Amino acid sequence: MKKGTMNRRTWLALTLAATATTAFAADIPDRPEKLPVKPLKYDAPDPADYRTVLKSGPVAYLVPDRELPLVNISILVRTGDYLNPAGKEGLANLTGYLLTKSGIASKSAEELDERLAFLAAQLNSGIAEAQGTVTLNLLSKDLDEGLQILRDVLTAPKFQDDKIMLRKQQTLQAMKQRNDDSAAMELRERRFLLYGEKFFINQHPTAASIDSISKDDLKAFHQKWFHPGNFIVAVNGDFDRGELTAKLEKLFANWPFKGEKPPAVPSEVTFAKPGVYVVDKDVPQGRVSILLPGVYRDNPDYTAITVMNDILGGGGFTSRIVNRVRSDEGLAYSAGSGFPGGIYYRMAFVAAFQSKSGTVPYATSIVMEELQKMATAPVTDEELDTTKRSFIDTFPQNFSTAAQVAGTFASDEITGRYAKDPTFWKTYRDKVNAVDAKEVKRVAAKYLTKDQVAILIVGKKEDILKGHPDHAVKLTDLSKGGLVDVPLRDPLTMQPMGK
Repeated sequence: MKKGTMNRRTWLALTLAATATTAFAADIPDRPEKLPVKPLKYDAPDPADYRTVLKSGPVAYLVPDRELPLVNISILVRTGDYLNPAGKEGLANLTGYLLTKSGIASKSAEELDERLAFLAAQLNSGIAEAQGTVTLNLLSKDLDEGLQILRDVLTAPKFQDDKIMLRKQQTLQAMKQRNDDSAAMELRERRFLLYGEKFFINQHPTAASIDSISKDDLKAFHQKWFHPGNFIVAVNGDFDRGELTAKLEKLFANWPFKGEKPPAVPSEVTFAKPGVYVVDKDVPQGRVSILLPGVYRDNPDYTAITVMNDILGGGGFTSRIVNRVRSDEGLAYSAGSGFPGGIYYRMAFVAAFQSKSGTVPYATSIVMEELQKMATAPVTDEELDTTKRSFIDTFPQNFSTAAQVAGTFASDEITGRYAKDPTFWKTYRDKVNAVDAKEVKRVAAKYLTKDQVAILIVGKKEDILKGHPDHAVKLTDLSKGGLVDVPLRDPLTMQPMGK
């Protein structure tokens, strides 16, 4: 073809393309939100499809995934800090850490670490407030050896003397820093206000309690609670389900000690009296927690509470507290609220932020205003739709990987959700979708009760009480209980210190 000319076939193709492009462009809406979106169709996995009750005792959730030649094993254990004997606070945590870090009967801690490194395997353990965990990740070709190591860890941990001493020293050093970080202090004092001085999560390790823990204490705690009757197992990865079931039966068979079934996790909490509780700490910003009594996650109101809290402060930049305190007033970089449902005891409502000392009272008053508005006026249709869509549209992310499927269902098993409500995930989105503005207002009025509010502030008391010259707000007007000085605690004894 000569330069400057076009053959008929090329001309026809370009003409058709231009026509199609023009027609397609005419179908494009002028605003992104006008783009047609088909409803998402997604069925939550059924836990019964993965659930296996092993003859040796544990319930196991097995989720094959052949994408990578890896196997992930997680053993959830019915134990926790609440089982610490009096005077031995820290025993559960120390046992959980050392279980996989202090050797086994056939190998020293150093030899075990070396073998795990050779296998490119990761082996970890820990014990938290109401649950223990032992995890193993390794190549599927090494599964048999990995299971043997796992059994040795579960049945015959060595609790090597030098590892015990090292961990005790590390724990003591961490204790000495308890009053260094205002965020850690806020969390600690918040829990004292939410649950009471005598509640088990507030029975902190002390220098004396850690020093009193012996190797025999560690062995006794381990053998009392680490047995198949207290295990729930989650496994995902490269395996055949039938073959793995047989391997797990072997793993937990012929346990060398009997163990015990743990008592129920304590549930009786004592919420603080209303008031403004101030911890005097010389820092440039005040940390504020606005607290209210909580609920259990199986409370009939809980779905509506979750939607309400997302609109109030849990939904990030779409929530009211963030928009008022951060976006509109510029008083805080981070602000928001949470209203988790408790499993074993009532979890509390917390609205929190950090602000310059002088603006703490004003920012606190804004959050209190938003709590009051939520309880007295209906939310908008846009707010409600945005929140509900966020829960419903992101729902599949709960099960986006095999590890999430296995882990979620194992967690439901050990916490009792599967026994109480085996269709929880199947009906979750319908429950969220059924929440309306009337329900949001009702639960807000019921649970965001101003006369019960306790306000915790960690910061420089003198500067905070001065407030801001442009915003005359008294903290004592925000809670009916008056001002309460909270003394610092001795980091090694956790006892309040005198001035």
